[in-house]
Amino acid sequence: MMVINTVLSVMAYDYPPEKLAVYLSDDGGSELTFYALTQAAMFSKHWLPYCRNYKIEPRSPVAYFKSASRPSNTKHNHDYIFVKKLFEEMKDRIENVTNSGRVPDELRLEHEGFSEWDSFTSPRDHAAIVKILLDQNDDNEGQSLPKLVYMAREKRPSHFHNFKAGAMNALIRVSSKISNGSIILNVDCDMYSNSSDTMRDALCFFMDEEKGHEIAFVQYPQCFENVTKNEVYGGSMRVLREVDFHGMDGNGGPMYVGTGCFHRRDILLGKNFDGESRIDWTLGNDHNDTTDYTIEEIKNLASCTFEMDTEWGKEMGLKYGCPVEDVITGLSIHCRGWKSVFYNPKREAFIGVSATTLDQTLVQHKRWSEGDLMVLLSKYSPLWYGLGRVNPGLIMGYLMYCLWAPSSVPTLYYSIIPSLCLLKGVPLFPTVTSEWFLPFAYIIFAISAFDYLEFLWCGGTTRGWWNDRRIWLYKRTSSYLYAFLDTILGSDLSFVISSKVMDNDVKARHEKEIMEFGVASPLTTTVATIAMLNLVCLLGLVMKSMLMDTTTRGVYYETMAIHVVFCVALVALNMPLYWALFVRKDNGTIPGSVTIKSVILALFISTVFYFL
Repeated sequence: MMVINTVLSVMAYDYPPEKLAVYLSDDGGSELTFYALTQAAMFSKHWLPYCRNYKIEPRSPVAYFKSASRPSNTKHNHDYIFVKKLFEEMKDRIENVTNSGRVPDELRLEHEGFSEWDSFTSPRDHAAIVKILLDQNDDNEGQSLPKLVYMAREKRPSHFHNFKAGAMNALIRVSSKISNGSIILNVDCDMYSNSSDTMRDALCFFMDEEKGHEIAFVQYPQCFENVTKNEVYGGSMRVLREVDFHGMDGNGGPMYVGTGCFHRRDILLGKNFDGESRIDWTLGNDHNDTTDYTIEEIKNLASCTFEMDTEWGKEMGLKYGCPVEDVITGLSIHCRGWKSVFYNPKREAFIGVSATTLDQTLVQHKRWSEGDLMVLLSKYSPLWYGLGRVNPGLIMGYLMYCLWAPSSVPTLYYSIIPSLCLLKGVPLFPTVTSEWFLPFAYIIFAISAFDYLEFLWCGGTTRGWWNDRRIWLYKRTSSYLYAFLDTILGSDLSFVISSKVMDNDVKARHEKEIMEFGVASPLTTTVATIAMLNLVCLLGLVMKSMLMDTTTRGVYYETMAIHVVFCVALVALNMPLYWALFVRKDNGTIPGSVTIKSVILALFISTVFYFL
């Protein structure tokens, strides 16, 4: 239903439907998804006229019915009840089929497309499937509907499929035969359109008479509907959205982030900037006539072997060989002379679902940071490939993200060593009475104050900033650390898909802003061990302090002041983790195996360091 709501929301754009084609790339090749799309195609004949007649927002059915109140107008209220009833019936049909795990035989007779699925079809082993569900069809008021196409590219165990980049490139090729629109919007299945004007707004940039010919893509921010008030997992990325990307926009344009992005087709196909690269908008509708090709020709474009000995994934389409195919593709476009635009309208253009557990957050950021580091070390590195090709400010903007993984090293050092030295009584920093204490105090205070005020300026809360600092620490000491080690040690390239579905217990805890641990993994174990290490060091300090006389205690605290600040701050940040380790009894607590490992490791490390 999440996928279908996204499809319906982009079908309902305030834009001539005969110039709009919507493609769903189902990389799992699921007959359940195909069935859901056939139901959405039928429902769209009622949904699009309703959106058009009453100019509703948003145009994702589930989001609209969740937020809208009953209309006061009699005619509108009648239509509202009718369309909502149709939507609920469609939802029940889709969920009943999904829960059963297969499409019943009697329903398979409703569309010839189900013949593509047989007993040998599996998510990783199936032929290419391309089905045009709507083509020059009319809605129930006689108005045109957008084209609607289902595509599942061929998958074979013997062929590497290049993850999302491979799916996008297959979509680019297939759509070039069926519709061939000059502008391509790519949006993730969980990011529904929240504004019907988004497409027109993006076209304003491409059609600008002075600068439009320079623009390769228009990137909208990622916004999320399930982020809590105080952002327990720091999922809103508000500083990135309100500050960082605007800064990049002033230096040549933001990076491509893989969703909510409008591209020029010819530039995705490898076109270089030449100063005269304008689209001739006077050509009108450039969509192809669907009788000019056969379905078999189109399926060939989505086959495993089509890209062999071609430039796809290299000079054409999205780049291969990197978990963040979006970033490296956007950088290569910038290096070919093109610019991009970041547009952050008051009404969010796209709204999605953010991570709802700590493990989801850490796994997602491990993939991102690993991919960004691979970009830094690749031939497309902004350091050498971008030098002389793009604005130096834009190079620095890319480096902010490319250096996520290496930043784990100093963060890990300051998260462990000062606390251990505090326990042993070895000073690393100047004493309070030293004139060199002031620069350290200024840096600690100034960075924290600036970061806090920036977060508030971007619309955050004080508690939200504190939660953001906690997640920042967890990501740098686990996700980024493992990404750094995996990249340096040359581990296998992996692409882990983030789950967007949560059960009722997880949802309830998330809404109460209770952190969800609940998974035993190296990432969680690392975070818990560092937290326990700092707690052991602080408790050791308290015990040592109780054994000192007043004078000795005063001198000790004067000498170790900065160490105390670090250790106390780290313990304070980790309070939800300690609560999950020792107090909580729900299913979202830290597993017992992780608790035992973290306590033993923390005691071992602190004991060894103390007696060295």
